[in-house]
Amino acid sequence: MFGLNTWDKTRPAESEDKGGSRLSLRMPSRLRGLSGKLLVLTVIFVLLAEVLIFAPSIASMRLNWLRNNLNKSAAAAVVIDGLQSVELPEDVQQDTLAATGTKAIVLRKEGTSRLLAVSGEMPQQLDSQYDLTDVDTLTAIKDALDTLLFGGHRMISVSGPIGETAMQVEVVMEDSILRRALLQYSAKIAIYSLLISLITGVLLFVSVNRLLIRPVRRLTRNIEDFARDPENPANVIQPFPGRDELAFVAAHLGSMQTQLQRTLRQQRNLADLGLAVSKINHDMRNILASAQLMSDRLSDVEDPLVKSFAPKLVRTIDRAVSYTTEVLTYGQASEAAPKRRRFALHLICQDLRDMLALGPDIEFVDQITPELEVEADSEQLLRVIHNLCRNASQALAGFITEAPGGIGRITLSAQRIGSVVAITVDDNGPGMPQKARENLFSAFRGSARSGGTGLGLVIARELVLAHGGTIALVEKPGPGTQFRIEIPDQPAMLDEFRRRANGQS
Repeated sequence: MFGLNTWDKTRPAESEDKGGSRLSLRMPSRLRGLSGKLLVLTVIFVLLAEVLIFAPSIASMRLNWLRNNLNKSAAAAVVIDGLQSVELPEDVQQDTLAATGTKAIVLRKEGTSRLLAVSGEMPQQLDSQYDLTDVDTLTAIKDALDTLLFGGHRMISVSGPIGETAMQVEVVMEDSILRRALLQYSAKIAIYSLLISLITGVLLFVSVNRLLIRPVRRLTRNIEDFARDPENPANVIQPFPGRDELAFVAAHLGSMQTQLQRTLRQQRNLADLGLAVSKINHDMRNILASAQLMSDRLSDVEDPLVKSFAPKLVRTIDRAVSYTTEVLTYGQASEAAPKRRRFALHLICQDLRDMLALGPDIEFVDQITPELEVEADSEQLLRVIHNLCRNASQALAGFITEAPGGIGRITLSAQRIGSVVAITVDDNGPGMPQKARENLFSAFRGSARSGGTGLGLVIARELVLAHGGTIALVEKPGPGTQFRIEIPDQPAMLDEFRRRANGQS
């Protein structure tokens, strides 16, 4: 009756299926939607309830009708019985029977029965006999339905007590008058039931539309509008008044849409950033290639100062060339697989001191022992540690500016615990703000300084995870920030283990 293929043509909506084709959907009208179905179901259920009430109701009406007729006959019987020595004339008997709607009236008292009045058309056989002294509900319902459906031409006998006395009266009557009364009563019940059903359904229809259907349709329209233009702030749903479930859903939907818009903006910025980096990268690689050629020439200069700086300059430019080559990899949301080897960790820390170029107010403390070895990609691990140390130096620079005379300190330490090397980068700066802690490894949201993008920690985390390790912010009792990196060794293959064992022996 109310299929999903019948839609209101007032508001089209389009969505894509899995194949990419457009599905033309329209909001159903109110009568063909949930509210219309609810109206029909309400009418049906109320009518069913009225049907269940109808059976005992019509049984009660039949008993009352029979008792009323029996009481009229009993009143006439008492009067006639008072004239014991007088026999009623024929015309008086017929008038009495016509007034009571009966064919015969019998009075029983003190063990005797007296026929007070009888019609000349009195039949010789009765179809049914009913005693109203004590009638149970099921029997009353069965007799009422039987009279309503199959009565109208039967001759029945009805008996019952007269008030609180010991006398009883019995009458013989046709059930046609009773059946007409039952039919009239049933018609009234049907009309009243239909009116009650319609009024109840309309009231429920209006109430449900106001409380449920209207908010649901508003949610549906908002979802359609947001799907068509998710970046438009005007399409974020406004909170519903009240504190019911729909207001709760609307509040969470608005929060989700706001977060989704923020994510879409970030994705667009990342796409723009990737495009810009890809354009810059081409020219930067040419510039760095020229610088690399010039640095190679510097190694031939005999000046001792130049000779001491030339190797560091060459290594720095080589790393810059490598970084620009790998920048596009991040724009493609993937990093190169780490080329792991075992090396002394303090070697990259020596280069790290020169790369940071710290001022005189920041002290770099290297506590890594020369014998500590780590199994990792040296270039990627250097990028991770350099990023953390650079963040620490930037935080310390601003902190020292606010507190003149202070000395900033970056401490780099590491230790091996079984097959895992734990590296700690610690500083005595102002610490990380709460907002940065909540979005620590989120791009564009995890920056601790104004103007930062937060990409550094995101890249660092990706590199550490590629090694199967972890990176986390450590709570410390004193001021400052402390990060802990854990890099596990690779599982040793059996051939590699034997080779090392033979080499050691």
